[in-house]
Amino acid sequence: MPLIPEEPQIHESAQGPRATAAAGRPASTPRPVPGPRTAASPRPGRPVPGPARPAAPRPHPGPGPSPANAPENRSDQRSTPQLQLIPAPVDGALDAAEEALDLLLESGRAPGEVLVLTTGDPHPWTTHELSFGEAAYWAQQDTGDDVFFAHAAAVERATARPVVIVAVNGGDDATAAKALPSAMARAGALLVVCGDPQRVTALLGAGAGV
Repeated sequence: MPLIPEEPQIHESAQGPRATAAAGRPASTPRPVPGPRTAASPRPGRPVPGPARPAAPRPHPGPGPSPANAPENRSDQRSTPQLQLIPAPVDGALDAAEEALDLLLESGRAPGEVLVLTTGDPHPWTTHELSFGEAAYWAQQDTGDDVFFAHAAAVERATARPVVIVAVNGGDDATAAKALPSAMARAGALLVVCGDPQRVTALLGAGAGV
């Protein structure tokens, strides 16, 4: 599909200066996700203190009132998800994805509604959880009560969620070209792609022929 770069904002989120942090430079350090989280149940991707494996993240208390400019949840029922491109360099794509994730959570999206994919280096949370074995790692996806991070090479094992964020942070073009259409198929309402607009457009075209 034709892809027109848009301003770096998430339509389902509250607007603000943080929405433009991903354009042209690495995004700022993401703010903590609102809501009760104990030291034993950190947000995915955050450093885990101590050698012991943390307890499973507790369920989010649920989405709060959505801002006036945020679409209602019935948008999830659309057959074709909205596509949003956030321009970002390769080395800033993961930070841009984190910014997009924070904005979505702050707008009322529940963590369990979001899947984050990377095409280059895996997210630190992915690396950490895989150190305990693939079975335990994928079991957390099945629980569905928190954000799930996965590598694009394993996108076929990822289950559908209302929102999918793809960080085009490197990797070979073949993997990324296959991952983008697969991510689109798994996004119920919104697909956010963070990366170089020209490369993303080329990858989407290549993926259509895969």
